[in-house]
Amino acid sequence: MKLAIIPARGGSKRIPKKNIKNFAGKPLIAHSIETAKKAGVFDVIMVSTDSEEIAKVAKDYGAEVPFIRPEALSDDYTGTRAVTNHAIQHYIEQGHAVEFACCIYATAPLLQPEFLLQGLTALQADVSKAFAFSVCTFAFPVQRALQMQAGGTAPMYPEHIASRSQDLTEAFHDAGQFYWGRGRDYLSAKKIFSKHSLPIFLPRHLVQDIDTLEDWKTAEILYKLNQK
Repeated sequence: MKLAIIPARGGSKRIPKKNIKNFAGKPLIAHSIETAKKAGVFDVIMVSTDSEEIAKVAKDYGAEVPFIRPEALSDDYTGTRAVTNHAIQHYIEQGHAVEFACCIYATAPLLQPEFLLQGLTALQADVSKAFAFSVCTFAFPVQRALQMQAGGTAPMYPEHIASRSQDLTEAFHDAGQFYWGRGRDYLSAKKIFSKHSLPIFLPRHLVQDIDTLEDWKTAEILYKLNQK
């Protein structure tokens, strides 16, 4: 089976009830659920949450919520991999063979179904890889980053501060939208940010972290522009 796992914890502090806060007319998590549906490749789309309130919203939008996530996997320090693996293990114990699993963040309203398809297709085509996840290029050379130092500013990499952009290696970052993996590899010790993974490049106008209210406003602006 192909399993979509959407982790959604209820204890967001910087943006209260972030996962079910209204974003462009519907709960934020609803966008991820609907995008997963539009991709048309998942046998099951489930939400892993510790919140009954989030569970109800997820079910209203057509996702499965087969359990309420244990408290031990719902604190501020539990990583996404542990939550994803817990969900995969649940379905295996229910008698399902999880061939591919895709962790989709509940905070990815800009995600487009075609990139989910790209990730699956790329992973199916390269049997030597375990994962495929969304990445995006930085808008500015990271080698010319600045930092605060002794009350002023200083280059983080002095050796590159005067370099031309075209002479520096282009850097990219985790886009924080989706992480495809073979079921058996998710449950292994293989790391996602490693040689075991394939990058799926997203354009910058479809990528925005949502950790602060400023992020939220920026994401809504991008969402509305992309809708047009």
